[in-house]
Amino acid sequence: MIILSAKTLSSSPFLLLSSPYPQNPNSKPVSASQAFPESEYRTERGLTFDTGDSFFRPESATGRDLGVLAASLYKNSKGGIRILDAMCGCGIRSLRYLVEAEADFVLANDANEDYGRTILENLSQVLGDSEEERRWVVTHSDANRVMTECYLRRDFYDLIDVDSFGSESSFLRSAYNALKLDGLFYITSTDGYSSGGHRPYQCGALREASVLGYRVTPLFSYYSYHGPVFRVMLRMNRGKLPENRNYGFISYCTDCGNSQAFLWNELGQIGCPCNDAKVSRSLIVSGPLWIGPLHDAAYLTEMLNLAEQWGWTSNESETHLGKLLKQMIEESDPKLPFGYIKLDEVASRAKINSPPLRTMMSALHKEGYAVSRSHIASNAIKTNCQMTQCIRIAKELQRF
Repeated sequence: MIILSAKTLSSSPFLLLSSPYPQNPNSKPVSASQAFPESEYRTERGLTFDTGDSFFRPESATGRDLGVLAASLYKNSKGGIRILDAMCGCGIRSLRYLVEAEADFVLANDANEDYGRTILENLSQVLGDSEEERRWVVTHSDANRVMTECYLRRDFYDLIDVDSFGSESSFLRSAYNALKLDGLFYITSTDGYSSGGHRPYQCGALREASVLGYRVTPLFSYYSYHGPVFRVMLRMNRGKLPENRNYGFISYCTDCGNSQAFLWNELGQIGCPCNDAKVSRSLIVSGPLWIGPLHDAAYLTEMLNLAEQWGWTSNESETHLGKLLKQMIEESDPKLPFGYIKLDEVASRAKINSPPLRTMMSALHKEGYAVSRSHIASNAIKTNCQMTQCIRIAKELQRF
């Protein structure tokens, strides 16, 4: 494993770069352009950085925004934060944790040694208060290896960010072992098939935590169409979940479109009302998987307040983050079940044109159902109204 720090670079001076958006008032971003003027640069939240030859997605900026907000809230509540960025790429995520969340220390790791110079140059914008203070270190090692070595050294972290490709399952155990109790684990999956419970032999985050004697609960769950990418911020503590009602199976009936949740002790009773609750070949069952709340409304409200304080939601070009957080808060209504319903599917089953989203939501509210928009799809809703009733309501709306 190669370990690099700020001292690896020459001690050339860096100039301050003022951000066009209000940042954490104590943060001090520095321009990278003075250090490597021949590179191509990108700017994210006022920070200039070089992507080099690394795999970089500008669409993932929202996921990085959410991570920075969570890290800052943690530091504000605990008084400090140490972060392990297990797959840092070009280092922009680590840079943002250092500058915007004011992380006390970041271990930026990427297995590809070819990214080393780019990461170092990006992170060299952040200098410690003294020559002896190291706020970041760059390593080049397998993500599981670096997290396991941290565990063996008892070098535990407050937040571990694993921005992986494919399933997250192979990183769970080593990440949990290197995480402090009450710490945050920011996981990624681009494998919706496994995350959706269609490969039950692959360990999920909840199961792996339970095996190790921990319990994890989601603070927020974010989906982005590019990839697609699923990102979840988990909080880890010792002990078992107080209830098992949030861990089970989901059924979907291809005949009527209804979805239901089932617990382990109900496995032999899975059926659909459209078939007299009998077992039917029209049922598709996924699981076991988390079927409880995907967000913590109070936590998201704190994130939204901080984003507004930093000016991340006031600008015309920055409204996406504010809308997203507000939608996620609406999705946190405890009356709302897992999943969502696409209005295009409602229209297809009803053999009508798709009803306007606002009109459909208003009609559901009038009938006493809980309903919100879904941040996953633009023309979809979350509701405790079954598909059959959604079809009926949509048909009635068509008559007017």
